[in-house]
Amino acid sequence: MLLVAVLETTTFRGLGVPPLGINPARGVDLPDLDLGVKCPSRNYCTSEPFFSAYERLLGSEHDVVVLLTDYQTAKQKPPLRLQLIGWQYLTGTRVADVNLCRIARINREWLVADNEARAKKVFRFLAYINQSDWLGKQLLRLIAALQDEEAVRAVIGRAIPDFETKNRELARKAKPLIAEEDLVSLKGILGIRPLTVGVIDAADNWVVQSQKEAGRAPNEKEWQRLLSGPLDGRIGMSFALQWRYNFGRLFNAKPLKKPTKRSPMNRAS
Repeated sequence: MLLVAVLETTTFRGLGVPPLGINPARGVDLPDLDLGVKCPSRNYCTSEPFFSAYERLLGSEHDVVVLLTDYQTAKQKPPLRLQLIGWQYLTGTRVADVNLCRIARINREWLVADNEARAKKVFRFLAYINQSDWLGKQLLRLIAALQDEEAVRAVIGRAIPDFETKNRELARKAKPLIAEEDLVSLKGILGIRPLTVGVIDAADNWVVQSQKEAGRAPNEKEWQRLLSGPLDGRIGMSFALQWRYNFGRLFNAKPLKKPTKRSPMNRAS
């Protein structure tokens, strides 16, 4: 609402632009501008419903302005006086997971050329991966190393002692152990030639077992965008009950862009 107030009274003043609507229920906060608004505080995270898991790779269909506020600290000293302390503007495709996009981008060309069906399996895995799952995280490391068989063997080699270490820690905390079948699944990849096929099949099996019928393949529109899109995500995205967006890398990678003292947003705040 503060942003709309500034746009209407300053940016668009005298241009005959009608009052701007605010309608997050339509999937875009400012539909008149086809613009989304994210307002993280110093925890750098926001959450909201998602429509497709492939948003993690494709991003949003509209651009987003990210407004970093001091809400977490300001709310402790009423009356609340919200301040804007940084901002970033992201084109739609950049509202996607930076690491998953990187892995998809480096593998896209050769995977599609080699076998499109396997390429779709890899993209489906990247869309649905839950990195809090031990096997899922190991498989993601294997997908990242997919073009290097020695690197694939090294990842599996490191996973074996990690499995034992993690289970000792879980046992000490009286928490459920990682299933032995997860380690057997990883070791089984080494017996398949070529190794890339073993990795892709194991990743696909993970999606089927963890997501059941919810883990769908990309539809035709999504697939065409996966083939031709920039895959240039800039943020972190993870599953919870909703999407959890993490904008920390946007503001930690370089100094905050701070409004000047005469900024209209500061006056509105």
